[in-house]
Amino acid sequence: MRMLDMKTLALAASTTLAGAGALEAADAVTYQLDWLPGGDKSPIYVCIHEGFCADAGLDVTIEPGRGSSEAVTKLATGTSDIGVAGIGALMAAKATEGVPVTAVMNIFNMGPHAFYTTADTGIAVLADVKGKAIATSPFTSSNVYLPLVLADNGMSEEDIALTKADPGALGPLLMTGQADAIIAWLTDVSRYTGQAEEAGKEIVVLPWSDAGLELYSASLVASDAFLAERPDVAKRFIAAFTQSLNFAYENPEKAGEAVAAIVPELSAEDVMGSWLDASKLAFNEVTEQYGLGAFDADRLAATWDRVAASQGLDPAALDPESVVDRSFMVE
Repeated sequence: MRMLDMKTLALAASTTLAGAGALEAADAVTYQLDWLPGGDKSPIYVCIHEGFCADAGLDVTIEPGRGSSEAVTKLATGTSDIGVAGIGALMAAKATEGVPVTAVMNIFNMGPHAFYTTADTGIAVLADVKGKAIATSPFTSSNVYLPLVLADNGMSEEDIALTKADPGALGPLLMTGQADAIIAWLTDVSRYTGQAEEAGKEIVVLPWSDAGLELYSASLVASDAFLAERPDVAKRFIAAFTQSLNFAYENPEKAGEAVAAIVPELSAEDVMGSWLDASKLAFNEVTEQYGLGAFDADRLAATWDRVAASQGLDPAALDPESVVDRSFMVE
């Protein structure tokens, strides 16, 4: 009986050591967010929670962020390996600073920018915002593109009464009539729709992409050092991320649960609503035309033209193709 116990202990010990070895064999990857956790970030949480990252031999750590520019900086300095950032911020940083960061996959092939209003304001198309009171948050990237979308529709910022407010105050300002419209992202349709229903109003969303502002936005971007030194890890991560992106699209409820499981202060229901909004920026007619994650050369060039115009940069300062590397994507 004692020999059986010793054999059992030996087997358990060898299993434990094997498990420890498997854990040690997993490649560590630091994933950089461009903002705080939320529904639009669901795929990376799905990758971890559903085991897609682990199945790819990856041990992923998520780092929160405070904007795309900060995310690009953290990748450039090697603080993080790969993550999400607006490709416009990367283009600007490449043109002005030559940062060693490259986009390897598109996530959102449409810009998230939009005007939100309510049916009782009479604003039905973007041109109707002329002469109206508009509220925006101070740090949103939408503010950079606002002059362009207004100009595309025959207006300038002088034609609107623009005020800046805390992001949490935008909904109340709109619902109480203190603002005729607000500027917010399409990832928040569910939230503002709910606020409108509580106020007995009907929300109206005017995407800027429908008014001429066509561009790539959130993309998977990586440190050049990471891509050069660990190309196999990068390819495995991108494959797992792509699998997670598809899974989240097909299983939005599980996507919400994945985020809430890792970030318990967030509600799975709220996360799911935000992801359902955000997923439309990844899965749409552009995706059907070019494929999930693809960078079309013409659309990429058009994005740079918009970024350069919005930030007063010389269009000749950057070849937009130098910003992307398509070789790491799943074929």
